[in-house]
Amino acid sequence: MDRSTALVPLHYLSLRARGPEDVVADPHGRVLTGVEDGRILRVHHPGDPLEARTEVLAETGGRPLGLELLPDGDLVVCDAERGLLRVGPHDGTVRVLADAVAGERLRFCSNAVAAPDGTVYFTVSSRRHPLGRWIGDIVEHTGTGRLLRLAPGDREPEVLLDGLQFANGLTLSADGSFLVIAETGSCRLTRCRLTGPRAGHAEPFAELPGMPDNLWREGPDGPLWIALASPRVPPLDLLHRAPPAVRRAAARAAVHAPYRPSGTVGVVAVDDRGRTVHRLTRRRSGFRMVTSVCAVGDHLVLGSLWESGMAVCARPAAR
Repeated sequence: MDRSTALVPLHYLSLRARGPEDVVADPHGRVLTGVEDGRILRVHHPGDPLEARTEVLAETGGRPLGLELLPDGDLVVCDAERGLLRVGPHDGTVRVLADAVAGERLRFCSNAVAAPDGTVYFTVSSRRHPLGRWIGDIVEHTGTGRLLRLAPGDREPEVLLDGLQFANGLTLSADGSFLVIAETGSCRLTRCRLTGPRAGHAEPFAELPGMPDNLWREGPDGPLWIALASPRVPPLDLLHRAPPAVRRAAARAAVHAPYRPSGTVGVVAVDDRGRTVHRLTRRRSGFRMVTSVCAVGDHLVLGSLWESGMAVCARPAAR
């Protein structure tokens, strides 16, 4: 992996609401995000702290996580409580696209991406631990994450991949031939082929220096940006090799212990061959637990499950 450069902070945008977990940029340079109280927000002029303003687009009635902007301006929203939603930002309407698979409730939808034909692919991070106990899944290493597909006109999604380690961010390759999935619990990206003789097959795509969260592709041919919610934790890697009973006991303790994110934050950009284009890190950061990143003009905008606002940083020069 190439040499790391500094993640340079410029300013902080308070949203007065906790947990802008995912951030996505629209074609007009505005940033969309969902927060803990269920609102979907749109931030205008995020690169200018004097001009920035925020408006409410909708309320899901749950906990929105990953967002996917559709060509018609609507949003696909992964809601940790309500399932897969479609939100109309012009009138605030919220429609449930899917809330169960094979009779099992979808309770931890994480991230989604839409293909040109209208198919929606999305992840479920854990079938054992809900969002409020996410750290339990990371510690227990349950391998109950999933990749699902909802085809146009279908009422129920189908499972494409099972056994993922906290399936999280998701995006399509530039040519649409494969998906890239962030497995937070294993500090890696996984590729799922969609075309050819190996369609439906999963394989390693890239190993990462930390735990990946949301993914965001910059344009159809641009790099894939990856938010690293935490650096690697060597004792956790060791625990993951312990027997299941030991991991379960550790998870029970973890969900009841006070949690404070690491002060080290980072983002990585890779190309469609998994090669690193940018790697930016900052130690002793005041903005913790970066769970998403998107590019707007000369800036990177960072979201966080932990913070009550977004951070805006200098964007590295193109390579």
